[in-house]
Amino acid sequence: MSRPVRFNIHPKQPDIHDNIALAEMPDGLNGEGYFATNLEKVVALGRKNSLWPLPFATSCCGIEFMATAAANYDLARFGAERMAFTPRQCDLLMVMGTIAKKMAPILKEVYLQMAEPRWVMAVGACASSGGIFDTYSVLQGIDQVIPVDVYVPGCPPRPEAILDGFMRIQDLAGNESLRRRNSEHYKALMGSYDIQ
Repeated sequence: MSRPVRFNIHPKQPDIHDNIALAEMPDGLNGEGYFATNLEKVVALGRKNSLWPLPFATSCCGIEFMATAAANYDLARFGAERMAFTPRQCDLLMVMGTIAKKMAPILKEVYLQMAEPRWVMAVGACASSGGIFDTYSVLQGIDQVIPVDVYVPGCPPRPEAILDGFMRIQDLAGNESLRRRNSEHYKALMGSYDIQ
């Protein structure tokens, strides 16, 4: 015999004001019915809060990333709701796991197919430095083929560490000048990786 369903007869009313966090408004002038600010700050605010990650997972760090995207840690609350597996629609490349030397040209091709601005996060010891695999066939850090913005240490890193790395990428995206990608320093960095 099945049990009768019990309903909560004294439900708590949710207070939506305590559960929603709004992004900080950029500096500017505001008044009755208007707000004026710098275009660069508005674009940075949009980029920071709407990063689209491209997970490039090859081993155990990818499993930790699955936990990060699941309900307990909820990467979507940072604006990364949409995981896309096409580089043309993403702006954050998250490399997780061991990258073999044969895979390095593929990784670089995926990076080149992403539109600017793009950021890269090396998740775990293998993507950052080759990890325990100091062998002839494993790339000793993805920064040998593409530039890396944030390194997340660990073998594998916990979901909290991946979230911390994601927030560091958000800081970079929120503080980056619109003209940085056209600077001589940035062009020299891309030139060192043989990227036009």
